[in-house]
Amino acid sequence: MEPPGIGPAIAQDSSSGEILMLAWMNSEALQCTIEEGRAVYWSRSRRALWHKGEDSGHVQIVKELRLDCDRDTILMQVEQRGGIACHTGRRHCFMYKFDDGTWQLCEPVLKNPDDIYGQPS
Repeated sequence: MEPPGIGPAIAQDSSSGEILMLAWMNSEALQCTIEEGRAVYWSRSRRALWHKGEDSGHVQIVKELRLDCDRDTILMQVEQRGGIACHTGRRHCFMYKFDDGTWQLCEPVLKNPDDIYGQPS
Protein backbone atom coordinates (compact mmCIF):
# COMPACT_ATOMS: atom_id res chain seq x y z
CA MET A 1 0.00 0.00 0.00
CA GLU A 2 1.89 3.05 -1.29
CA PRO A 3 1.05 6.65 -0.39
CA PRO A 4 0.42 8.81 -3.46
CA GLY A 5 2.83 11.48 -4.80
CA ILE A 6 4.39 13.98 -2.44
CA GLY A 7 2.89 14.42 0.98
CA PRO A 8 3.53 15.55 4.53
CA ALA A 9 5.68 13.48 6.87
CA ILE A 10 5.50 14.14 10.59
CA ALA A 11 8.48 13.24 12.78
CA GLN A 12 7.52 12.37 16.36
CA ASP A 13 9.93 11.50 19.15
CA SER A 14 9.48 7.77 19.82
CA SER A 15 10.18 8.14 23.55
CA SER A 16 8.31 11.30 24.54
CA GLY A 17 5.65 11.54 21.81
CA GLU A 18 6.71 15.15 21.13
CA ILE A 19 6.11 16.34 17.56
CA LEU A 20 9.50 17.42 16.23
CA MET A 21 8.84 18.60 12.70
CA LEU A 22 6.86 18.31 9.52
CA ALA A 23 8.54 17.92 6.15
CA TRP A 24 7.67 16.41 2.77
CA MET A 25 8.26 12.99 1.25
CA ASN A 26 7.81 11.57 -2.19
CA SER A 27 7.96 7.86 -3.04
CA GLU A 28 11.74 7.97 -3.52
CA ALA A 29 12.27 9.64 -0.12
CA LEU A 30 10.01 7.06 1.51
CA GLN A 31 11.86 4.19 -0.15
CA CYS A 32 15.22 5.60 1.00
CA THR A 33 13.83 6.05 4.52
CA ILE A 34 12.73 2.41 4.59
CA GLU A 35 16.03 1.13 3.17
CA GLU A 36 18.31 3.30 5.33
CA GLY A 37 16.29 3.25 8.55
CA ARG A 38 16.70 7.02 8.88
CA ALA A 39 14.57 9.95 7.75
CA VAL A 40 15.00 11.08 4.17
CA TYR A 41 12.77 13.90 2.97
CA TRP A 42 12.00 15.67 -0.29
CA SER A 43 13.22 19.28 -0.22
CA ARG A 44 10.73 21.33 -2.19
CA SER A 45 13.09 24.33 -2.30
CA ARG A 46 16.10 22.33 -3.55
CA ARG A 47 13.94 19.89 -5.53
CA ALA A 48 16.10 17.05 -4.27
CA LEU A 49 16.27 14.36 -1.61
CA TRP A 50 17.36 15.60 1.80
CA HIS A 51 18.90 13.13 4.23
CA LYS A 52 17.99 14.62 7.60
CA GLY A 53 21.20 15.38 9.47
CA GLU A 54 23.52 15.19 6.45
CA ASP A 55 24.98 18.62 7.32
CA SER A 56 24.09 19.00 11.00
CA GLY A 57 24.59 15.44 12.25
CA HIS A 58 21.08 15.59 13.77
CA VAL A 59 19.92 12.34 12.20
CA GLN A 60 16.46 10.84 12.77
CA ILE A 61 16.56 7.07 13.25
CA VAL A 62 13.19 5.62 12.26
CA LYS A 63 11.60 3.30 14.82
CA GLU A 64 8.15 3.00 13.20
CA LEU A 65 6.31 4.23 10.11
CA ARG A 66 2.55 4.77 9.87
CA LEU A 67 0.12 6.09 7.26
CA ASP A 68 -3.08 7.95 8.10
CA CYS A 69 -6.53 6.72 7.05
CA ASP A 70 -6.36 8.55 3.69
CA ARG A 71 -2.82 7.24 3.05
CA ASP A 72 -1.58 10.77 2.33
CA THR A 73 0.32 11.62 5.54
CA ILE A 74 3.23 9.69 7.04
CA LEU A 75 3.88 9.57 10.77
CA MET A 76 7.38 8.55 11.74
CA GLN A 77 8.35 7.57 15.25
CA VAL A 78 12.01 8.57 15.43
CA GLU A 79 15.00 8.73 17.70
CA GLN A 80 16.32 12.27 17.26
CA ARG A 81 20.12 12.11 17.44
CA GLY A 82 21.75 15.16 19.00
CA GLY A 83 18.47 16.40 20.51
CA ILE A 84 17.92 19.05 17.83
CA ALA A 85 15.39 18.62 15.00
CA CYS A 86 15.06 22.22 13.77
CA HIS A 87 17.55 24.05 11.53
CA THR A 88 17.19 27.02 13.93
CA GLY A 89 19.00 25.00 16.63
CA ARG A 90 15.86 24.19 18.64
CA ARG A 91 14.57 20.84 19.90
CA HIS A 92 11.63 20.99 17.49
CA CYS A 93 10.26 23.26 14.78
CA PHE A 94 7.12 24.38 16.62
CA MET A 95 8.67 27.34 18.38
CA TYR A 96 5.76 29.81 18.36
CA LYS A 97 2.74 29.64 20.64
CA PHE A 98 -0.42 31.68 20.16
CA ASP A 99 -0.95 33.43 23.48
CA ASP A 100 -3.13 36.38 24.40
CA GLY A 101 -3.81 37.29 20.77
CA THR A 102 -0.23 37.14 19.47
CA TRP A 103 2.36 34.58 18.44
CA GLN A 104 5.09 34.29 21.08
CA LEU A 105 8.48 32.65 20.62
CA CYS A 106 8.56 30.01 23.34
CA GLU A 107 11.38 27.57 22.59
CA PRO A 108 15.04 28.21 23.39
CA VAL A 109 17.90 27.84 20.93
CA LEU A 110 19.94 24.85 22.09
CA LYS A 111 22.79 25.46 19.67
CA ASN A 112 23.53 28.41 17.42
CA PRO A 113 22.81 27.45 13.79
CA ASP A 114 26.14 29.02 12.74
CA ASP A 115 27.88 26.49 15.00
CA ILE A 116 25.85 23.65 13.45
CA TYR A 117 26.12 24.58 9.78
CA GLY A 118 29.16 26.85 9.74
CA GLN A 119 29.46 30.59 9.45
CA PRO A 120 27.46 32.21 6.63
CA SER A 121 29.62 33.50 3.79
